[in-house]
Amino acid sequence: MGFFSKIFRKRKYQENGTDDWENVVYDRDHVDFGEEEQRRRYISGCLEQAEEAARELNLLTGEYSLITSYLTDMEEIEALPEGERDELNTIAGNLVALEQEGEKYRKKKNRMTDAEYYRLREQEDMICEGIEKLKECESYGGKVRQDLKRLDRERHAYEFRRQELDMVMNNLRGMSVIFLTAFVLCLVMLLVLQFGFKMDTKLGYLLAGAAVAIAVTVTWVKYTDGDRELRQVELDINKLIQLQNKVKIRYVNNRNLTDYLYMKYSTDSAGALERVWKQYQKEKEERREYAQAESKAEYYRRQMVNKLAHYRISSPERWLGHPAAILDKREMVEIRHELILRRQALRKQMDYNNQVAETARKEIMDVAEKYPAYAEEIRGMVEDY
Repeated sequence: MGFFSKIFRKRKYQENGTDDWENVVYDRDHVDFGEEEQRRRYISGCLEQAEEAARELNLLTGEYSLITSYLTDMEEIEALPEGERDELNTIAGNLVALEQEGEKYRKKKNRMTDAEYYRLREQEDMICEGIEKLKECESYGGKVRQDLKRLDRERHAYEFRRQELDMVMNNLRGMSVIFLTAFVLCLVMLLVLQFGFKMDTKLGYLLAGAAVAIAVTVTWVKYTDGDRELRQVELDINKLIQLQNKVKIRYVNNRNLTDYLYMKYSTDSAGALERVWKQYQKEKEERREYAQAESKAEYYRRQMVNKLAHYRISSPERWLGHPAAILDKREMVEIRHELILRRQALRKQMDYNNQVAETARKEIMDVAEKYPAYAEEIRGMVEDY
């Protein structure tokens, strides 16, 4: 209990138990009452014990009176006439049903948090529009990505064709050099045969000229065709680059808008926002029903308090927390049993503190009787305390 002074007393402990821990024991054997400091300290210790016991008694008495009044209220309720009790039971039954409904809502799993609910409520007027915008952005973004992939593939194809044409034209230029070199060598050989060996080389000149003319012509035609195609490929590549740039601008703008909408509605997709929106609508309806139930419950609470106030009930408001006990006798019996046990425990504590205070009072009186020389001083200490 915390009532025991640590000065001028000692506890006696049993060897195998703690029964003596609760007993206050006074020991004057080592106190010299002729010495003022020891005498006043001993008497002050007794007074402190009495004061602490009295303070605890004051608290215990209030709680004891409260429980007693509660039990008296139970008897008053159970003694009501049948008609009055039926009316009270009807009110209590309605209140119990509404409180059970509210408890079911409060215990429901997967409820939205208040922060999320109120955030959606602030955006309630624009969420449907936001869902549609997000769907459009996501759909358009998918199409743009497909266009970019297609353009990228086309550009790579043109780049590959340009490399091929560069290779072909390089080969044609090499062939032209070979043809001209061969023609020069043929001319040298024909000149040697003509002037060195006095041979008729007219036909050779004709054949060499015809061969080089045909080769150069074919090479020139192919080179010209390749160059024309190469210019066209380069034009097509430039057009693709310009088109890609336009599509990229659209893609970036659409992506930025999509990211902004995700941020605005605190979501990561139109589908997720739509699911949260459906959950919000369901939650809104449930909260509306819960608010209505709470409003009705408050109405029946006021009715119960007003009804109980007409009887000799010390505190009608206390019964707002136990409407089931009014409705169900078994519940009332359980509460009564618990209150009786609590009152018995309080009674035990009160008796103990009364004993502590009485023991301290008797000890002070006994000291005053055995040491009459200091009786006036002790009486003054008691009055001051």
